[in-house]
Amino acid sequence: MKKALCYGLLASLFFAFTFIFNRSMNLDGGYWLWSAVLRYIFMLPMLYVIVQRQKGMKTVIAEIKKQPVCWIFWSTVGFGLFYMPLSMASVYGESWFVAATWQITIVAGVLLTPLFGKRIPVKNLMCSTIILIGIFLLQLSHVKDIKTEGLLTALALIIIAGFSYPLGNRKMLQHSPAELTTLQRVFGMTLCSMPFWIVCGGYALATHGMPGRGQIVQSVVVAVFSGVIATLLFFEATNMVKNNPRQLAVIEATQSGEVLFTLIGGILFLGDAMPTATGFVGILIIVTGMILNSFFGG
Repeated sequence: MKKALCYGLLASLFFAFTFIFNRSMNLDGGYWLWSAVLRYIFMLPMLYVIVQRQKGMKTVIAEIKKQPVCWIFWSTVGFGLFYMPLSMASVYGESWFVAATWQITIVAGVLLTPLFGKRIPVKNLMCSTIILIGIFLLQLSHVKDIKTEGLLTALALIIIAGFSYPLGNRKMLQHSPAELTTLQRVFGMTLCSMPFWIVCGGYALATHGMPGRGQIVQSVVVAVFSGVIATLLFFEATNMVKNNPRQLAVIEATQSGEVLFTLIGGILFLGDAMPTATGFVGILIIVTGMILNSFFGG
């Protein structure tokens, strides 16, 4: 459990680059849909090289051939319906705002538990709610700076992303054999989400033309840090505790660390304002919720 917890926290650090660079690309005039498409386009060859070197390619392809519809559908949910809305949401607010609101996925992950034949871990749900209260306080002083329409749009997009990510991940955990490694599963999901990203890329090209050089470079960074490193760390952490819904809820709750890492990164690199006193109280509550979640999970 300790190892899975460390992996989850490290994943939240690397996931923070998603919010920082997506916001940076928007500020530079990059189209949000290209930000989403390029991440997975660049992820695919990186993962391919790693899987090929480990001689795991035949196993992945064989598993996909056994149930192609399942792989394509849940990969599109877990990667496509997760990252496309999340990238679009970056248009409506600062990096920390998207990262903070994204933590609704913590509660989403707990609420999805009955779909997999297990009871909702009530204590973990309570701890996740505490984390969300902290996140709400962190946002409170900044909400007035965002138009209501934009706020509601961003919230709707992030709710879709927040439920899609754990749902797609858990469904593929359920349908994948035990001998399939985390790396192989992530590569398989990336490969099977390509039809979705090709359609999105075609639309982006037709409506906004080719992406700029700066957006391409930043997308490569996001692909390496968030798409490959963070995703592998997080999926490996969930794989370690996949049979324990309480501990799975704890690992998913570690992603609230993204808020803190994104807040720091936004201040240092994007010139975001420091949190108010209310914001710092929110941060304290987030950390408290994570500690309580770890306690109940242990």
